[in-house]
Amino acid sequence: MTKQIWLNLPVKDVAKAKDFFWKIGFSFNEQHDTPSSTCMVVGENNFVVMLFEEMLFSSFSQNGIVDTKSGSEVLISIDAESREEVDELAKKAEEAGGTVFAPPAESQGWMYGCGFADLDGHRWNVLFMDFSKLPN
Repeated sequence: MTKQIWLNLPVKDVAKAKDFFWKIGFSFNEQHDTPSSTCMVVGENNFVVMLFEEMLFSSFSQNGIVDTKSGSEVLISIDAESREEVDELAKKAEEAGGTVFAPPAESQGWMYGCGFADLDGHRWNVLFMDFSKLPN
């Protein structure tokens, strides 16, 4: 059956989106790049996030693109290895031109995280989870 899953996101400008994610620490498999798309890889298992210019994305989805200023199509969650990594990623996202909509903070007594929006308004959730503090 299914061997892989990847996420496709529309962006206004592939080069600017790639630069943003590069600045905050993500990497790319550039052999799959085209003038209107780029292949970002996330995590140890190299989860693929394809960034497509909006017109190309629309041709695939055959649907309109969500206005990320008024709604969210998805919340993308990634893990962090420490509270410090959460803080660092929030700072890098803001310095690269993103918006931190949820500053780093503790949640539910066992999670520490933040939320940021990239240049195109896609929302990302970064979490450090201390399972030793998880309530029974």
